[in-house]
Amino acid sequence: MPSVTLSLNQRAALLSIVMLVVGLLIWEAAIPAQTLATELTEYERLMGLGQERAGVPPPSDVLAKAWEQLSDPFYDAGPNDKGIGIQIGYSIYRVLTGYILAALVAIPLGFLIGMSPIAYKALNPFIQVLRPISPLAWMPLALFIIQDSEASAIFVIFICSIWPMLINTAFGVAGVRTDWVNVARTHELGSLKTAFMVILPAAAPTIITGMRISIGIAWLVIVAAEMLVGGTGIGYYVWNEWNNLDLTSVIFSILMIGVVGMLLDSAFAFLQRAVAYAE
Repeated sequence: MPSVTLSLNQRAALLSIVMLVVGLLIWEAAIPAQTLATELTEYERLMGLGQERAGVPPPSDVLAKAWEQLSDPFYDAGPNDKGIGIQIGYSIYRVLTGYILAALVAIPLGFLIGMSPIAYKALNPFIQVLRPISPLAWMPLALFIIQDSEASAIFVIFICSIWPMLINTAFGVAGVRTDWVNVARTHELGSLKTAFMVILPAAAPTIITGMRISIGIAWLVIVAAEMLVGGTGIGYYVWNEWNNLDLTSVIFSILMIGVVGMLLDSAFAFLQRAVAYAE
């Protein structure tokens, strides 16, 4: 019989599955089984002895919780009891709102900085001062000025998303080959047409890279921001379940955060490949 040769991607996928299964088995085996005392005095019952203590749950419990939550992800039983789908929906709405606002500012401003040395030298000090500030450091100021937790969370996403897009756009525009721009001038293209027909296609891969970095940062920050402002969202869900000492739900929500982050990154990776070109 002819031997079956697996491709690199197939071998990598097989290795990932094996690593996952082995990791889950080790995790399951490492969690000791908890037993309840069958015969307790009245005093011991009042003191809570013999009850299950909070601890890291085995993966089997996490999988059961995932099945329970994903079988009805959009239920709404009150302010503090909403399905995981609703919570993620709130978070994605905040992320996309702040992210789109940041893109509307960062990309045109990045074009200006990349095409104008004067604009670069004038704006660079402000960028270098503001860029290293933690997005969450803006939260108290945003809450005081805006006085709305929803808008404040969106503002924090705006702040954290703007810098990678701005810097990558400026870098990509500035790196466009000079002879391409000169050809556009030879054909008497105006500045706007040159920007859209020559510079934008050439700088698109670098711009998309900045956008990809920004969406990852935005998804990281919204979880922490929602823990602070509360109300709704996947960050609030994690914090609320921690307050309930439901570590199974906490781990499940952490995994969901990772899955959504991976999907967002994959979408931009696909877009990055779509705009790539060979010189």
